[in-house]
Amino acid sequence: MGGTDPWVCYSLPLSSFRPLLAGPGATSGFPAAPGWQVPVSGGAEGAGQGRALGGWRITRVRPCPSGFSLLPVAVCLKGNNKSLNTQNTVNYTSPAGDENMAAINVGREQVTRDPDRCDIPYSVAEYVEREVGTDLNCLKKLGKLIEELSENKKQLEEQVLTVSSEVPKRIQNALKNAEDSKKSLSQLLGEETVLFDSINSHLLTAQPWMEDLGVLISQIEEVERHLAYLKWISQIEELSDNIQQYLMTNNVPEAATTLASMAELDIKLQESSCSHLLTFVRSTVKFWHKILKDKLSSDFEEILTHLHWPFVGPPQSQVFGLAAPANVPEIYNNLETLFSQLLKLQTSDELLTKPKQLPEKYSLPPSPPIILPMQIMLNPLQKRFKYHFTGNRQTNVLSKPEWYLTQVLMWIGNHAKFLDDKIQPILDKAGSSVNARLEFSRALVMLILEKLAADIVCLLYDDNLFCHLVDEVLLFERELYATHGYLSSVPSCMHILSEETCFQRWLTVERKFALQKMDSILSSEAAWVSQYKDITDVDEMKVPDCAETFTTLLQVITDRYKNLPTASRKLQFLELQKDLVDDFRIRLTQVMKEETRASLAFRYCAILNAVNYIGTVLADWADNVFFLELQQAALEICADSNALSKLQLGQLACMESSVFDDMINLLERLKHDMLTRQVDHVFREVKDAAKLYKKERWLSLPSQAEQAVMSLSSTACPLLLTLRDRLLQLEQQLCYSLFKIFWQMLAEKVDMFIYQEVILANHFNEGGAVQLQFDMTRNLFPLFSHYCKRPENYFKHIKEACIILNLNVGSALLLKDALHSASENGTILDPNQPSATAVLNELGVYKLAQQDVEILLNLRTNWPNIGK
Repeated sequence: MGGTDPWVCYSLPLSSFRPLLAGPGATSGFPAAPGWQVPVSGGAEGAGQGRALGGWRITRVRPCPSGFSLLPVAVCLKGNNKSLNTQNTVNYTSPAGDENMAAINVGREQVTRDPDRCDIPYSVAEYVEREVGTDLNCLKKLGKLIEELSENKKQLEEQVLTVSSEVPKRIQNALKNAEDSKKSLSQLLGEETVLFDSINSHLLTAQPWMEDLGVLISQIEEVERHLAYLKWISQIEELSDNIQQYLMTNNVPEAATTLASMAELDIKLQESSCSHLLTFVRSTVKFWHKILKDKLSSDFEEILTHLHWPFVGPPQSQVFGLAAPANVPEIYNNLETLFSQLLKLQTSDELLTKPKQLPEKYSLPPSPPIILPMQIMLNPLQKRFKYHFTGNRQTNVLSKPEWYLTQVLMWIGNHAKFLDDKIQPILDKAGSSVNARLEFSRALVMLILEKLAADIVCLLYDDNLFCHLVDEVLLFERELYATHGYLSSVPSCMHILSEETCFQRWLTVERKFALQKMDSILSSEAAWVSQYKDITDVDEMKVPDCAETFTTLLQVITDRYKNLPTASRKLQFLELQKDLVDDFRIRLTQVMKEETRASLAFRYCAILNAVNYIGTVLADWADNVFFLELQQAALEICADSNALSKLQLGQLACMESSVFDDMINLLERLKHDMLTRQVDHVFREVKDAAKLYKKERWLSLPSQAEQAVMSLSSTACPLLLTLRDRLLQLEQQLCYSLFKIFWQMLAEKVDMFIYQEVILANHFNEGGAVQLQFDMTRNLFPLFSHYCKRPENYFKHIKEACIILNLNVGSALLLKDALHSASENGTILDPNQPSATAVLNELGVYKLAQQDVEILLNLRTNWPNIGK
């Protein structure tokens, strides 16, 4: 049709133009074809006139040839120089057909939109298609649809009219408001101009007055400053007069309190720019402070003399402890009074006296000055210390640091009870937070720090003297912290040792002596012998002397650097420890390689025990609080420097790894290699001993019924004897944990060897299968029963192979059929047919696969002659 007609043809659903084909009661455009009736609404036919369809006009309708059960109709529409040729199927009624013909709807082709050839909007066509469709009965909805659309159109028109009428009013109101705002703004600008002119005029008029007032105000401020200056002077002079009056009346406590007030005024005036006033205040405070301090100090020293201070002997030998004089209460009352009054001078003393400071390179933590009464109490001890341990005295020897360290510890111990019982209550009563014993110890430690800072420079390049000094200092620190309650937050000797030059020298010397110690450890004749070999309960790990001495060395190093003030210094020592562990591991590896040819010898086993013990100790240390704190410190340092990957940082943060993980992994690898060598060595001996057993005539052995008593195969004796001897030997030489790994590895190898080299390499009659089972279950398995309750679980291949070989003939046949059926079924699941795995599990076979069991069944020779 498209080839001969001048119209362009389109395929559209019939519902798109059906309403236009039918006029009111007519079938417009449908010619009366013979034998066909188009089931459209009845009525008089149209006169062939076309009906408009969105700018289109129906010009011709042509039915397809008769004889088809479906009636394709070609409709040509024409209009505005465009034509539309549609083809669709409609329901029809044929007079020659069945009277009960059914209406058939056939699927329509999808309408394609062509904007250049169609005047009807696509959405309209979609809407008509959705609401009407191809059902002719739906044409009844057209009236309702027209009403709904008309109503919608009416509502939209009303909304448009409403909006069109409201918008101009809003625009008009907005314009009016803008005009009003403009007028208001203009009015305000005019008022602002008038006000600005008025203000300028007023300022010009008032300018002379302002200049006169400025001069007067400056004069008033100057007078006020002078007045304030005079008031400060007056206040200071008043306080000074009060102190003088108090001293004249011998009221020292009030004089001390007044001096404390004056010292507080001095502190308040520190930010003032009045230098002369500051000088006056400071000189006044200094004047009265010296007077009061001298008076109180002399009285206080007199009281201390009555108390036989300082105590040069232990508390038991002190005079008051043996025979107390009658006036002791009065002496202690005076002690309390004078101590409290001196304590009031602390503020002024801190203003006037600058404490002696060590160089900044030692990084001492900030600490308050020693309280004034404690300074007076310490004066005689400081004099003694400087007399004995400075200058050319015979007691001042660089090689004997223990002399002055021990002396200080004795002084602290001798005075501890007096400080706790007599001085601490006075401080508590005065509301002070100072700890008497700590304050006393801190002052004496500062003497030692000054002495160390001066002496250590002379000892840096003498390894023996330097090492001796460090040892003595560490012993001093340990007793100071453990016995006398010294705090890590105050200056200590470790700050001197942490200075960069001293610390690096310390690390060098520590490494040197540790390596020398390791050399002596490994070269000792008793290096590989356990110290506790005769004590079973203690010698469970069978640790050789070299390993125990080395771990003791590591522990000593840990104790030496544990009290270092900074985490970075501790981490440097931790790296030294890890280096030492790695060096010791390398030395053990070298010794082990010399003993490789005798991998079952005592020395080789001792090396293996040493490796295992060191790895165990490091694993225990990894959970120690001290090393966990170091791990956290390392995490923070690495996070700041981006030295580790995010994964490594995450592992450190969540404690999945430890600071010793690298060393532990290397030791574990060495341990595994050594164990593997031992297992391989024993396994080679087992294979050599099993050569005859492999060649046993399993096919022709007598059945159990033909033997009076079952006995071990003679060819199995060398195999079992070798196993027994080696197990006993290594049980005595290896620690329990290592021996457990060894026999389990060996059992696995023996299991596979016998299964592959003995069982799978031979055929078995009934007697051979029974003999194999007897050899294994009654002889091989019991060798390992000393080390576990169920040794057969470590020989699963052998155990299950014996089960298959010793099945009675009927059970073996049933098993063979079941496996064969399971193989034929493949992946088809039959709920009534048990799987091969279930059948094998029922027999106690879990390790062997179905194919392995089929091979074992084929190794049996005692099958009945039934063609199977």
